[in-house]
Amino acid sequence: MSAGLEALPRRHVLTVPCEPPAVRLARETAEQVLVEWGIGLRHPSVDPALLVLSELVTNGVRHAAMLSPQLTVVFAAGPGCLAFAVHDRHPYQPALYGAVTDAAGGGLGTVMEIVMGLGGTAVVRGDADGRGKSIWITLPL
Repeated sequence: MSAGLEALPRRHVLTVPCEPPAVRLARETAEQVLVEWGIGLRHPSVDPALLVLSELVTNGVRHAAMLSPQLTVVFAAGPGCLAFAVHDRHPYQPALYGAVTDAAGGGLGTVMEIVMGLGGTAVVRGDADGRGKSIWITLPL
């Protein structure tokens, strides 16, 4: 994780089984955490953030479940910034920015269009052992 993300003062971690109900649980947890942090659900970045989060958790459930029995979602926020990551133990690391121009990018292409449209960032960070990764999204608040 970059020094900027480590410095965000608010953080919440959710670990869920890599199964379809994880999508709903991650979204509901995000809504609850944002409200607790004083970030209104009507903020213009919240609905797109929830959509991106749902898509990333869905991708984890669809593509990583065979090698990753759990997904970990990290929520973080600070002044002017909302960040979240979805971590799994599957080694494949998608090319995020290539998904925007790749017609086969599907949901990941949509994720990247949303993130870039809001002036956010997306990064894939591999685990030290090469057997997993986290996809970190940051969005301005």
